[in-house]
Amino acid sequence: MAELNTFRLRELLARTVGPAPWYWKTFPKIHAASGQPFSWIHHGDQGPLAYLVSLVVEQDPDKPRLALNTYCRAFLMPSNYVGVWCPEGRSIRLACFDTEQLAAFDLAEIAGWFKQSSERIYAATPPLAEFEVPLALEAGMHKIEVPAEFQALDELVVPTSYPAKSDDDPVFALYVVYPQAGLVEVLPQKWFTASQYEVGRQWITRATRDPESHRIFGECFGVGSFLLEEDGCRLEKWMEKSST
Repeated sequence: MAELNTFRLRELLARTVGPAPWYWKTFPKIHAASGQPFSWIHHGDQGPLAYLVSLVVEQDPDKPRLALNTYCRAFLMPSNYVGVWCPEGRSIRLACFDTEQLAAFDLAEIAGWFKQSSERIYAATPPLAEFEVPLALEAGMHKIEVPAEFQALDELVVPTSYPAKSDDDPVFALYVVYPQAGLVEVLPQKWFTASQYEVGRQWITRATRDPESHRIFGECFGVGSFLLEEDGCRLEKWMEKSST
């Protein structure tokens, strides 16, 4: 295989969605079916709204329609829906909302609410559809039940912690969700073990697939950006190392 253009991959990675609140600027631009534009707002790291990211109509920024807590990722969906995935208990939760139906709520409703709750998503309007993928799946391909609203999506690459039995077992995995096919492929990251990395301080924040080579690449906080081998489980090389 020809040498991959790592500069191109790093540019793609810079646009890949990462977790709230640290990567909130990577969240996708959202428009309602009517053309109404939305914006994402980060509420800072102090006070009752600390670390929250909210979705607002640009013309009414004081009335959020959706609020996301830490580790949530937003993603684009067809039909002007907005999708969100996040860790929830021993599962990955995926939810979608109709931007035309999202009701406004007051910021006072959520001030401090997330600190008392295990919920990571707040909306006055229930999700249009949602489903969960269990975190304890073994490596390989698995069938999953996917609501019809998600089935126009081809692929989502979901980095997540993974149960390890020893310090030499992988503590992170990539769950590659194929909503259109009703499948999820579990790719334990065999290179990311407690014996090799500082788990907690170092973690895989985001990953995606190169549309040209179909190789998966991503970012490990505290280490750098990486390219995986064709099996999606082994590290081929570091494209760029962090300075810290």
